[in-house]
Amino acid sequence: MKAGAEPRPYRVSVDQSELDELAQRLRRTRFSADLPAAHDCGVPLDRVRALVDYWRHSYDWRHHEAALNAYPQSLMRIDGIDVHYLHVRSAAPETFPLILTHGWPMSVVEYLDVIDLLTSHRSDQGTGFDVVVPSIPGFGFSGPIREPGWNRQRIARAWAELMHRLGYRTYGAHGNDVGGMISLELGRVDPEHVTAVHVTQTFSLPSADRRELAGLSASDLARLERSERFLRKSGAYLALQSTQPQTLAHALSDTPAGQLAWNLQLFDETVSDDYILTNTMIYWLTNTAGSSALTGYFEPRHADQPEGPTTVPLGVAVFDSDMFQSLRPLAERDHAGIVSWNSYRTGGHHPAHQVPSILAEDMRRFFNAHRDTGSTGSSSSLAT
Repeated sequence: MKAGAEPRPYRVSVDQSELDELAQRLRRTRFSADLPAAHDCGVPLDRVRALVDYWRHSYDWRHHEAALNAYPQSLMRIDGIDVHYLHVRSAAPETFPLILTHGWPMSVVEYLDVIDLLTSHRSDQGTGFDVVVPSIPGFGFSGPIREPGWNRQRIARAWAELMHRLGYRTYGAHGNDVGGMISLELGRVDPEHVTAVHVTQTFSLPSADRRELAGLSASDLARLERSERFLRKSGAYLALQSTQPQTLAHALSDTPAGQLAWNLQLFDETVSDDYILTNTMIYWLTNTAGSSALTGYFEPRHADQPEGPTTVPLGVAVFDSDMFQSLRPLAERDHAGIVSWNSYRTGGHHPAHQVPSILAEDMRRFFNAHRDTGSTGSSSSLAT
């Protein structure tokens, strides 16, 4: 390993002065007027007010800081950026490494509830898993990015380098939201070492040729309508982050209540207030509202996506209330290696937090079956 590329131990340690300044800003929050039909045109004022009140008077950052620091963390310089990651090794006699990639507006906090479930070992569970959870460049503790080009392919190449430097010859990848997109690309850019990929969405949307919808079942059409309705009604954040992230950053870097309201677009009532605020705190404390939007901005401008579908063995876990519903007929158009597809009548867009034991068990079964490159076999089920 060349000089400067070694892991450097890291602990989250926020100076009290930063927390004091945050408290002052929250106390001085100027809330917006409550717009007519407010509950139909964005995050409602009463929800933001309630969370700001909880943030000011009850939320305990130090508790969640300690929860993060309960796991080993490091920084590693890769492609000009200090990549932050958690690295938790299993004590099981036989282990297999997994890299888990979070989404937006989440952080490494997304996976805190599944780490112990994956690294623990029982005789009936087979392999224990070493778990690597990196912060996406531009997000949280991986800090603001200083140059263009950090699209999902470049991030995937950085993940391949990270796993190589950590000494893993083969490994599996899991991701949710944009983390799923990165994980799928990781299977493309490092096929010699990625044995399988597991995601919670495939983001396989219909093409301009709507004739491909002809073979979809009534259930699939209903799921598709749910996703398209979300994008029509609530997809403005995608348009702004992919076109004007600097404009957005001026506002979010100045007001924590604004950062909270922006992040709330992808947090619903089924996740805890502490989960929402801890993720929001990380964006606020690291001032990465703008740089976290750059992944979407760089996609159409720095695209080097290969032609054709992915071929890595792929497992998909679909959760009932996720606003982005994956449909197998469309997914098979984009991914030739689907070997496992499970739909659950529970959970949503944040399954690692909402239903961690179900997600961890789905991952455990999948990766135990597909630890070797070229693993075959197919399964599909509707689970409760």
